[in-house]
Amino acid sequence: MKKVLTVVLGLAFAGMNAQEKWSLRECVDYAVKHNLQVIQNEYSKQIQDSNLKIAQKNYLPSVSANMGNNVSFGQASLGTTSIRNDQFSNSANIGADILIYNNGRLEKTIRKTQYDVEASQYDIETIKNDISLQIARQYLTTLLNKEIVKIAQSATENAKKQFDRAKITTEVGTTAQTIVAEAEAAWAREKQNLKTAEINVDRSLFALAQLLQLKEYKDFDVEDVEISEQLAPQLISVDQVLNTAYDSQPQIKAAESRIKSAEAQTEVTKTAFWPTLTASVGVGTFYRNLLNTAYAGYDQFGNPIKEFSFFQQYKDNFGQQGGLSLNIPIFNKGITKLQVEQSKINENIAKNSLEQQKQAVRQNVQQAQFDVDANYEVYLSAVEAEKSTKLAMDFADKSYAAGRTTIYDLNIARNNYANAQGSVEQAKYNYVFSLKLLNFYAGIPLSL
Repeated sequence: MKKVLTVVLGLAFAGMNAQEKWSLRECVDYAVKHNLQVIQNEYSKQIQDSNLKIAQKNYLPSVSANMGNNVSFGQASLGTTSIRNDQFSNSANIGADILIYNNGRLEKTIRKTQYDVEASQYDIETIKNDISLQIARQYLTTLLNKEIVKIAQSATENAKKQFDRAKITTEVGTTAQTIVAEAEAAWAREKQNLKTAEINVDRSLFALAQLLQLKEYKDFDVEDVEISEQLAPQLISVDQVLNTAYDSQPQIKAAESRIKSAEAQTEVTKTAFWPTLTASVGVGTFYRNLLNTAYAGYDQFGNPIKEFSFFQQYKDNFGQQGGLSLNIPIFNKGITKLQVEQSKINENIAKNSLEQQKQAVRQNVQQAQFDVDANYEVYLSAVEAEKSTKLAMDFADKSYAAGRTTIYDLNIARNNYANAQGSVEQAKYNYVFSLKLLNFYAGIPLSL
């Protein structure tokens, strides 16, 4: 009993997993979260964040400490004679320095780095948008292939009914054997078409799973979304879409941030023309020991002075210092001037990049608008063609039943109708995607 229950629960759990289907929103959210290119750019953004923190911390003073030990052996001159001078010395110092003035270099560096951070964030959004559009296109392709499967299933069922009817009429002798053979061949062709359509669904699901970078794709499936049969033309103008796209598309904003970054870098480079004022403070002490004697020297009366201990000398020799340092640039071979010119060239490059991005967005919007108009016209024509072929198929079916036409004519009419149905679905999904793309540039989120 326990084994039976385990099997039943296992099958139920497998059934639940098999029935789980992904919505477009779930696909997009998963892709932008797990895509390796997005993750790579997020790392780049983290580097820019660190650069900003480094620039902000430059306001703080630099503090350092050092300790040195030195041993020397040999003779030292004393008037016309020399004496033995073996000694050990130790020193310890701690100091701090801070930039007081350099024509706002620190503030300008921070501002420049902030623009770099903005651009990195917009780069991430740009990649997410590109991935979202790829996901949406492949998602709609999958839905289209599923609709074609439905059409193929209907055609297969009709061909099966035609074969069954032909088989009966042939057995009773009212139709020739060739009729049932052709009906069976037509049924086989429709089964082949159905199998091809099913494989195309699997192929599009596999392609979508690849975009999502899923490790397991065999049980992957998407939700069945009903697309309205009554499609309406879009009324928004290209100029309206462009105005919104220029204000909202992240690739445009990234290019604008890089212009500001390049301009800020020019201001940072110009600070090299200005003097630099630095303040410093420090404290320190030292210890000295003559290795060849226990005395440090003689007093004014000629009496030997006993060498003080390490800690006593550290206490007695403790001292403080402070100062201001002014560095005035006079001539550095014109390098600063050339660096400023390079920065201005980078400004022009950034401005040209912005124009390129605007041109790309404008072309994409215009292409989307053209596709929307063209696909809608194709859709209307396909709907009319479907109606005509449906009427022709109904007449052919009645004529065949009345014995006034052949089974070959009926199969041709059925094939024409199936092709017309496929054309309608193809045109419908092409129109939906082009409309979603245009709406995306108009600031409307992707949805079905």
